[in-house]
Amino acid sequence: MVISFCSWLSGKRPDLAGFLLALPVASLIALAFSYSEHKDVQATIAFAKSIFVAVPVSFFFFVPFLLAGKLHLSFWQSYSAGLGMLVIGFFIHKTILTLI
Repeated sequence: MVISFCSWLSGKRPDLAGFLLALPVASLIALAFSYSEHKDVQATIAFAKSIFVAVPVSFFFFVPFLLAGKLHLSFWQSYSAGLGMLVIGFFIHKTILTLI
């Protein structure tokens, strides 16, 4: 429902829609569910650390969109390149997690 609402709102207020979608609603819910299910504080903390590292790394997806004008990329080229950047981001995420 949040995604549908933000998609609708983006036509009227893209600034507000982007802010609402960027809120860590899924992370808040997933952390609470994870702890409720497993009752393992250490696993929940490790899960939270993974999310903390993953959030900025996931911004790599948007790099091709930021460069689309300069590189004359279409939407689908930007989208595909963004997915490729996420693959690279996963390995960066994995590496950072071994360091903390």
